[in-house]
Amino acid sequence: MIYETLGVTPIINAAGTNTRLSGGMMAPEVTAAMAEAATACVDIVALQAAASRVIAEITGAEAGIVTSGASAALLLGAAACLARLDTAAMDALPDAGERRDFVMARSQRNMYDRALRVPGGRIVEVGIPDRFSGAGVRDASAAEIAAAIGPRTAGLFWVAQPWSEPSLPELSRVAREAGVPLLVDAAAQLPPSGNLRRFIAEGADLVCFSGGKAIGGPQSSGILAGRRDLVCSALLQMLDLDLPEPQFRLPPEFAGNAAPPRLPQHGIGRSCKAGKEEIVGLLVALRRFVAESDADRTARLCAVLERVRAAAGVGEIADGAVPLLLLRPRDARAAEAVLRSERIHVGQGRLREGLLVVNPLALAERDLERLGAALGRVMRDAPG
Repeated sequence: MIYETLGVTPIINAAGTNTRLSGGMMAPEVTAAMAEAATACVDIVALQAAASRVIAEITGAEAGIVTSGASAALLLGAAACLARLDTAAMDALPDAGERRDFVMARSQRNMYDRALRVPGGRIVEVGIPDRFSGAGVRDASAAEIAAAIGPRTAGLFWVAQPWSEPSLPELSRVAREAGVPLLVDAAAQLPPSGNLRRFIAEGADLVCFSGGKAIGGPQSSGILAGRRDLVCSALLQMLDLDLPEPQFRLPPEFAGNAAPPRLPQHGIGRSCKAGKEEIVGLLVALRRFVAESDADRTARLCAVLERVRAAAGVGEIADGAVPLLLLRPRDARAAEAVLRSERIHVGQGRLREGLLVVNPLALAERDLERLGAALGRVMRDAPG
C-alpha cells in the first residue's frame, strides 16, 4: 500500500468521516473518474458550469459550484454576501466596509463560523440559549433576529441542526422582509438525501455541504448552492482571473443576473479552489449518493454494524439516518485509549456518557472482523 512506502500506518476509522482521520473512502467509480479527469486539461470555468448544472438539478438551486470543502463554501458564501456583484467591494475584502455583519442565534455559534470572519464578516449574536444552559426553555426568536438587522447587516446565518431555533422557514421570512441574504451551513446534514433540496426549498439563499462526508466524494470537496447572483460572486472570488479581460466569458449558468462591469482581482476565496479531479469526483459521488435510497443506505450501513456487533459479541445499534453501534464498557475512556493504541479510532462524542460509538461510514470490508474482535476484548478487559 502507498502509505507504507511513506512510513504511514493505516488505521481503522470507526469514528466516521472526520477530517483529522482523513475522512472516508471513495467508491471505485469515483476514484476511476478522478484518475480519468487527471489525464486531460480543461477550462475550469467550463467545468464549474457543468458542475452547476448537476448541482442545480439535484438541489433545486439556481446555481452551484464545487469548492475545496464545506468551510471553503462558507467562506465563499460569506464573501458573496459581503460583496455581491460589486467588483470594487470584492477587491477590498477583507476590508468589508460598513455592511459586514452576519446575524445569528448565539446558540448556533461554533468553531467553524470563523469562515465568515476570514473575508471580513463580523458575527452579531442574538438571544440567550437558556434551553442549553438549563436555566430555562427559551432561545433566540425570529423577532429578535429581525430586530438585530440594520444598515450594517450583510446577511443572516443559520446552522442546520434538528434543534436549531428559530426554524429556517421563520428565518427566511425575516430575511426576505429585510432584503438580506440567508446563508446556511449544512456541512454534515446528509443523509437524508432530501436535505439536498430541503434548505433551498425552505428559503436559504446559499447553502453549504461537505462533499467528503456521506456523499462519498473527495475529502477536500464541498458544495455551495443557491441564488445565481450570489454563486456567481463566489465563483468570481475563487477563480484564477489572470487573463486579458476580453477573453473572459461568464457562462450562462452564472450570468442570469447582470455580470460585473469588470473582472475583480484574484479574490479572497482563491485558496478555496477545487481542482478538476475534485470537481469530477464530487459530481460522480453526488449522483451516486442520490441514486441510493435512504432506506437502502440505512440497511447497508446496519448490515455493516451487525457484522461488527457479531464479531464483538456485544453492543446496541441505534437507529438514525446513519445508524450507530453503541457500547458501554466499564471505563469508556480507558477502553477508547486502548483501541487508539491499536490504531482503531471510535467516536469520542459520547465518552462523557460512558459510551463508545462506532460509525460505519468510513469502515472498509477488511476492517470489520478486526474491529469487532478489538471491541469485544476491551469490553471484557477495560479497567473499571
